[in-house]
Amino acid sequence: MAEHDAGTDTAPALRTDLFVDGGFRPAASGRTFPCVSPRDGRVIAEIAEGDAADVDAAVAAARAAFEDGRWRHRHPRERRAVLRRLSELVEAHREELARTESLDMGKPVSDALAVDLRVTVQTLDFFAEAVDKVYDQVAPTDARTLATITREPLGVVAAIVPWNFPLMLAAWKLAPALATGNSVVLKPAEQSPLTALRLAELAAEAGLPPGVLNVVTGFGPTAGAALGRHPGVDAVAFTGSGEVGRLLLHSAADSNLKRVALELGGKSPQIVLADAPDTETVARAVAGGIFFNQGEVCSAGSRLLVHRSRKDELLDAVVRASEAMRPGDPLDPATTMGALVERAHLDRVLGHLATAREEGAAVVTGGGRVLEETGGFYVEPTVLDAVTPDMRVAREEVFGPVLAVLPFDDEDEAVALANGTPYGLAAAVWTRDLSKAHLMARAVRAGTVWINCFDDSDVTVPFGGYGQSGFGRDKSLHALDEYTQLKTTWIRL
Repeated sequence: MAEHDAGTDTAPALRTDLFVDGGFRPAASGRTFPCVSPRDGRVIAEIAEGDAADVDAAVAAARAAFEDGRWRHRHPRERRAVLRRLSELVEAHREELARTESLDMGKPVSDALAVDLRVTVQTLDFFAEAVDKVYDQVAPTDARTLATITREPLGVVAAIVPWNFPLMLAAWKLAPALATGNSVVLKPAEQSPLTALRLAELAAEAGLPPGVLNVVTGFGPTAGAALGRHPGVDAVAFTGSGEVGRLLLHSAADSNLKRVALELGGKSPQIVLADAPDTETVARAVAGGIFFNQGEVCSAGSRLLVHRSRKDELLDAVVRASEAMRPGDPLDPATTMGALVERAHLDRVLGHLATAREEGAAVVTGGGRVLEETGGFYVEPTVLDAVTPDMRVAREEVFGPVLAVLPFDDEDEAVALANGTPYGLAAAVWTRDLSKAHLMARAVRAGTVWINCFDDSDVTVPFGGYGQSGFGRDKSLHALDEYTQLKTTWIRL
């Protein structure tokens, strides 16, 4: 991979210290931890290891900024202007940020540009423009009363984001939280801290006042847990695992009953009915839905539920489509599938595959680690047949490039299979029958149901799930509800 190595380990824009109260500083303990690139297993930076003391400092800075009103009391059009400038700066640095994201967590740089940076800019733009476009209300009371209903910011928001879309998911939390006047402490995943630190620097350049956005890098059991327990935090917005989501709920209950919004992953089905559109179109969507971003997508279409009459033909087409998505150097613009984020996650995915084989699943294609000689963490696209609903691979989130295929005989069975996991983040239905499409969309319990497509989206529509996929919504004007509270003012005239 030498042709793509230039500048890989010494990118001048890398920031490695915490960002607190408008400036970079080392962790109070002085400790650091290695940032390892999944591309080749090499250390690319030493990152400040924040802990409870640093969380205290960041929360104190955020609280001071909130209480003195340096941001929340700014005219809405002034807040809009700052967020627009931040969007413009992100756009201006998109090549740098995409390369950093690719190097840090293993996604193809072409995907980082086409998806992560594009959506980040759109998100910042959308919520910047929403700042002075969302109105409060006057209630319909009697003639001698004026009752107003106004939105107010919550205060200090802790945004804890995962490693699969580090910059984009940070924007999903930060943009509505900042637009509504809150102060934020951002805790990026320890596997992918680099773009969060750079984003904070750009936000300061855009004019965001000190203390309004703080970034504490570190580990979940220390920095993340401290944010969850902190009495000075008014809300936690979290995307990640169900295990950590439950810990945050406990922490909220045990501390100050802070508001918690959770997006906890899924086991999303692609449901292909007998009258689905042409096989090649469906196959490309199925392969893209599970192998994009190496399968490290909370809404990945990790289950293919297919009518028995279409199964063999579709399975062959999915295997052919997967051949165009072979793992390669994430920094190569031609690469369509990168590396898994870290060695521990590689081992987890390989462990799921071993268990699937033991339980009787048949490997149709893929099934193992590749490019091991690079030192990176690559797994080939994998399709599993002979999967039954009780197998772990049919119920548990693998979060890797692994597709489980389950046939069905009628629509009722398809719905039962689709709803047969604890998750409910997303689903797709493929059919030419409009009535069936509507009925299936109503029957499947998921936050998003795509019809004859997969993973289409826009910042104007909400994203979130049912059941153990969590609660709360990112994106759209509905996200403003997560970062505001309603106040009724009752005036007797």
